[in-house]
Amino acid sequence: MRGLILSGGKGTRLRPLTHTSAKQLVPVANKPVLFYAIESIVAAGIRDIGIVVGDTREEVKAAVGDGSRFGAKVTYIEQDAPRGLAHAVLISESFLKGEPFVMYLGDNLIASGITSLVEEFRGLGCNCEILLAKVPNPSSFGVAELENGKVVRLVEKPKDPKSDLALVGVYMFDDTIFDAVKAIRPSGRNELEITDAIQWLVSNGRSVHPHLVTGWWKDTGKVGDMLEANRIILDTFTASSLAGLDPGSRVEGKVVLEEGAVLEGAVVRGPAIIGRRAVVRNAYVGPYTAIGAGTVVENCEIENSIVWENSEIRDIPVRIADSLIGRNVKIHRGEIRPKVHRFLVGDNSEIGIV
Repeated sequence: MRGLILSGGKGTRLRPLTHTSAKQLVPVANKPVLFYAIESIVAAGIRDIGIVVGDTREEVKAAVGDGSRFGAKVTYIEQDAPRGLAHAVLISESFLKGEPFVMYLGDNLIASGITSLVEEFRGLGCNCEILLAKVPNPSSFGVAELENGKVVRLVEKPKDPKSDLALVGVYMFDDTIFDAVKAIRPSGRNELEITDAIQWLVSNGRSVHPHLVTGWWKDTGKVGDMLEANRIILDTFTASSLAGLDPGSRVEGKVVLEEGAVLEGAVVRGPAIIGRRAVVRNAYVGPYTAIGAGTVVENCEIENSIVWENSEIRDIPVRIADSLIGRNVKIHRGEIRPKVHRFLVGDNSEIGIV
């Protein structure tokens, strides 16, 4: 069995961060979202993985490499433009043909991995298995309608959804999916929709098995979803060694200090992670915060936030919360009383607060 990870797309809902970085490389608990997908596939016993890449191909290739660090072999498949999930399957036929495969959207996170789901698919012998989860806003997703436990209809982002069952970003297929993606036509948004391809399988008598996801699942395409995913992952952590803790600092709850992290006169309340060589000085880091490698947090307070690597946040007299801050960012106090409390900041930026 092979794996296919989709890592193209422009990530418009995470701009300005994604003007300069692939959305699949935004870190959750100091690890790129894409890495969770790769690790989940490898944990399911799949070592041969194709990654579909687009405009951010060089950044993704630099981060993932040949896959050996994950115990896998990675093949890159280039997509000239975002033309839909089914188009990604179509251009990957030469890599996938002859074996069943799991397709994983690179900006999704699923509780407990996919090992049991892959085993279920193998045991069922069906043509396709889809994962479904109940959501409060089904019109934002591909939606499946079931009758007596069987899939009867799928619609991409319906205006008037007949179901609250959203398609989770993991699918399993055999070779019949290639007949489907070649038979469908582009949708109104000029994309080959995977929902149309799966509908073709249903309409043509192929077996499509629905699996309702009971644990958490997150599509990390928006800032709020990214922060929630960060909270969920941090909650699973176990506190690490406090080798970087000085006598004037205090740690409460589950806190991970990565190699070389230093606390000086700091209070860190977990769950939280302080990255490699990061420095927290005379500052408060509150729950559900991930501080990236090489970042300095000094004379300020921050909570429920993600800060990428090599950034500096200094001398901010109001607490920063619910923020997603890119790499190499500088946030510091300006000459006039600060008024900014929330940040969504792209890479290589500098903000003087006034």
